[in-house]
Amino acid sequence: MIKILLSLLIATSTLANVNFCNDELGKLPILQDGRIKPLTVHSKEVIHHLTGKYKAKGHSSVATFCLLSSKAFGLEAPFKLETKIEHKNTKALLGGKSSMALDDLIDENVTIRMAYQKEKVESGYKKELNKLLNKIALYQDIINGNNWQLPVRMGNEISWGPVTSFLTKEKVDALAQVSQTPFKDVFAKAKKDYIEVSGDKYLTEFLFDKLQLPKIAFALTLIGLAALVLFKKFGIALGLSALTIIVQTVYITLRVYISGRAPITNMYETVIFSGYGALLLSMIIGHFKKEKTYLYMGLAYNLCTLMMITFATNMVSPSISPLVPVLRDNFWLSTHVTTIIMSYGALALSWILANTILFKRAFTDFKVEDETYYNDLIYTTLKYGIIMLAAGIILGGVWADYSWGRFWGWDPKETWSLIVLCIYMAILHGKYTNWITNKSFSVLVAGAFMSVMMAWFGVNYILATGLHSYGFSQGGAYFLGTFFAVQTIFLILTVIKSNHKAA
Repeated sequence: MIKILLSLLIATSTLANVNFCNDELGKLPILQDGRIKPLTVHSKEVIHHLTGKYKAKGHSSVATFCLLSSKAFGLEAPFKLETKIEHKNTKALLGGKSSMALDDLIDENVTIRMAYQKEKVESGYKKELNKLLNKIALYQDIINGNNWQLPVRMGNEISWGPVTSFLTKEKVDALAQVSQTPFKDVFAKAKKDYIEVSGDKYLTEFLFDKLQLPKIAFALTLIGLAALVLFKKFGIALGLSALTIIVQTVYITLRVYISGRAPITNMYETVIFSGYGALLLSMIIGHFKKEKTYLYMGLAYNLCTLMMITFATNMVSPSISPLVPVLRDNFWLSTHVTTIIMSYGALALSWILANTILFKRAFTDFKVEDETYYNDLIYTTLKYGIIMLAAGIILGGVWADYSWGRFWGWDPKETWSLIVLCIYMAILHGKYTNWITNKSFSVLVAGAFMSVMMAWFGVNYILATGLHSYGFSQGGAYFLGTFFAVQTIFLILTVIKSNHKAA
């Protein structure tokens, strides 16, 4: 079939004139990874996964993906995709290279697989070898034309097939009799047929992808934080914060509409939802308490989460994937996980202000009265965070009993959530009984957030065991280690500096 189609291409026109790989294909519906989505979304996901970038030699992700798929018809892509080689042992294995063309990497498939099988310990080296093997398999799937499932109408039903069986000689030949652009028309007809049978809901994701709402929210949050610090008029920062909430609400709502589930099923979603929830909570508390500092806490933390999902896409992927069976009960998903993530957001507010106090105490003329006042604000956010965390743990136990037949099993995620609760409850009670002084309170609160990061990220990125395996991710161990190191060094430096000033 490939030879027949290639002969048809040459007979009807030059290869340059029948190049159908352009951005117009972006709205084409495809079936891949268990769900229907626009080609532009899928192409971005796979090209970024392979290379860490969204383009290749000036070609868009859609054109890149299409040109690579055209290799299945004997055509050659005008570029070579390269992937990074990060681990030192992997570099040594592959001749000291820090990057390698995927076409060349295929030739090293046996070498990489043998090295992977020799590694018995689940080390960083073994993880990268496995990652490279997955990239090779995905790349081969693309260039063989099997990573592009297109709709074929059969009466009032839609079936799906790879591009190699979709572009048949009969189909293209029939359109070539009446059109100068038969390939373009074949894809346009497939899109039209699909919409007539199944509707155009999938195009919402095309709009969702084009709007880039997280970047807009990031800019608004940054400007809002700057306005809060630089201008005396509180209304400017408050208006920008409200606009940020609106933008993120639209983003989350669209994501829920597309996925059909609560927006807290993977690391990317929990990160953005925690920042959104923290900002919303800070605005509500600030309104009733008549205190602007809460807005600063919410904006600062929301900025942190938006920075993460914008710049750390290798660690927190924005892809929408099908749910594993245990997560398909939307009631428990929407109650347990949402409550836990909201509690993390509330505790993050206290972390932001605690570190701010430590900085001011060490490097500015910070009065004891101001520290006492700000500690009371931290105390308020801790109460909200602990209540929600306790409720989330109880709801998780009920869900565990419903799904696994036991309320508590000392799973790593369960254990660390309990550790977090115990740590913060000790701090809260210590502050209430004056066992913890004003000076040590902010230090303990800032340090305690490392337990949240361990429960949230550490179990997924470092321990990677337990029944919560559906939430596991890769690539975050260095991030988490860096966070712990920076926070610890900051605590030590500010405490030493504060003590030196007091002396």
